[in-house]
Amino acid sequence: MIYLDNSATTAPNEEVLKTYLTVSKQFFGNASSLHRLGVESEKVLNRSRALMAELLEVAPSSILFTASGTESNNLAIKGTLLSSFQKGTHLITTASEHASVNETFKWLETNGYHVTYLPVDEYGCLSLKELEQAITKETSLVSISHVNNETGTIQPVEEIGALLAGYPQVRFHVDHVQGAGKVPLSIKKAKVDLLTMSAHKFHGLKGTALLYIRPHLQLTPLLHGGDQEFGYRGGTEHVAGAAAMAKAYKMELGRSKNEKQKLPRLRNRLVEYANESNALVLNSDPEHGAPHIINFSAPGYKPEVIIQELAEQEIYVSTQSACSSKQLEPSRVLLAMGKTEEIASSAIRISLSYETTDQEIDVFISAMDTLLPRIRKVVKERV
Repeated sequence: MIYLDNSATTAPNEEVLKTYLTVSKQFFGNASSLHRLGVESEKVLNRSRALMAELLEVAPSSILFTASGTESNNLAIKGTLLSSFQKGTHLITTASEHASVNETFKWLETNGYHVTYLPVDEYGCLSLKELEQAITKETSLVSISHVNNETGTIQPVEEIGALLAGYPQVRFHVDHVQGAGKVPLSIKKAKVDLLTMSAHKFHGLKGTALLYIRPHLQLTPLLHGGDQEFGYRGGTEHVAGAAAMAKAYKMELGRSKNEKQKLPRLRNRLVEYANESNALVLNSDPEHGAPHIINFSAPGYKPEVIIQELAEQEIYVSTQSACSSKQLEPSRVLLAMGKTEEIASSAIRISLSYETTDQEIDVFISAMDTLLPRIRKVVKERV
C-alpha cells in the first residue's frame, strides 16, 4: 500500500497506539473523580498537558484538549465573539480557509456579523497590505490558517501577528492543523492568541485535538455541564487521547529535526513531475509551499476516476479536503486562487508524511504515466 493522503489523516504510530492502550487500561478512572483512580488519571492528563506545553513553549494552563480541529476552530471563533469582552462585529479571514472556519464565518454572517474574506494570490497567499486596510474599529477577530490543507500554501503568520500587535482589540486565531510537525511556528514570536492542532494529522489518534489559549484571554465555552478543561469544555476528559497526542507530537518533532530534508526532496520530485507533464497543471507554489502537500490538476480528466483507478493499485490520494471531497464540486480554494472551473474541478492532492519513501513516489509517478493515457483513450473511444 502507498498512502499519499496524509493531510486527510495519518496512520497512528505503533508507539502512540501502545501509549493509548496502556493509559486506557491502567488509568481508566475519571480524571475528575476524587478517589485514587481519578487522581492517577488526572496526573496522566496533567503530564500530557505539560508535555504539549513544553513542546509548544507555552504555559500548561494555555493548553485545552478538545475532540477535533473543527471543535477547536469553532471554540476559538465563537468563544471569542460570545465573550463579553469582545464587542466588535467585524471579522477577517481569507477566501481559502478550511470548511470548519469558512462555514463558521458563513453562519456568523447570518447572526449579525460582518465578515471580510480577504482575496489570495495565484498561490493562495494573502496580502498584508490588504489585511491592514481591512481592519476597522469594529474588527474583533482575524482567523488565518498557517498551512492550507489543499495546496500547502504557507501564510506569513509571524508578519500577521506583528501587524495585529498594533491593534490590541483584535484577537488572532491560527489554524495550525496542517502545519504542526511539518512547518515550524513559534506561538510567541507570531503573537498568536488562539491556535488549533489535531492529533491525527501527525500520527496520533482521531478524536483528540487542542486549542491554545493565550494567558488571561477569556472565551465563552460552547459546551456546558462541568468544570473540566479549566471550565472551557464540560465533559469527561479523554486522558488516553491526550497522552497519545503528546507522544505523537514529540515523535513528529523528532523526525522533523532528524529528517528535515526528506519531505522537501520528495515534494520537489512531484513538482518537477507536474511541471514536466503535458497532462498536469501545478497549483501549489513550486518553491515556497509546505513540504508535504502538492496540488495539481488534470484538465479533461475526472479526479474521482483517477483516484479510484489508483486505489485499485493500492495507491491512495485525494481531491480536496476530506471534509469536502465527496461533494464533487470545484475546489473553493482553487477558485479563490483565480483558477478556472476546469482546473478547480480536476485537482488532485498528494500529501506526504515522514513515512513516505522515494520508491513510493517512483511507483506513484509510474502509475500516473500509465493511467492518464489509458483513461484518455477510453474517453476518446466512448466519444
